[in-house]
Amino acid sequence: MSAIVLAQEAANVNLNQGLAAIGYGLAAIGPGIGVGLIFSSVINGTARQPEARGVLLSLAWTTFAIVEVLALLGFVVYFLATAA
Repeated sequence: MSAIVLAQEAANVNLNQGLAAIGYGLAAIGPGIGVGLIFSSVINGTARQPEARGVLLSLAWTTFAIVEVLALLGFVVYFLATAA
């Protein structure tokens, strides 16, 4: 194959799916770190003040849900990018 034919075939390749997968992988790092920080803070807070465990856990589950919504939003954007 000549270089011109290879260049024309490379121009027709859809990079959108691969870039969307890399983008979602990078976007999933943030919520992963966030969830770890949330629950490590609950463990530290409970160790310092055990009677506040209930308040800390309810707050942790609320913030966990918000962080996971961000991860799911990235997942939806990934599928929108691959569908186009």
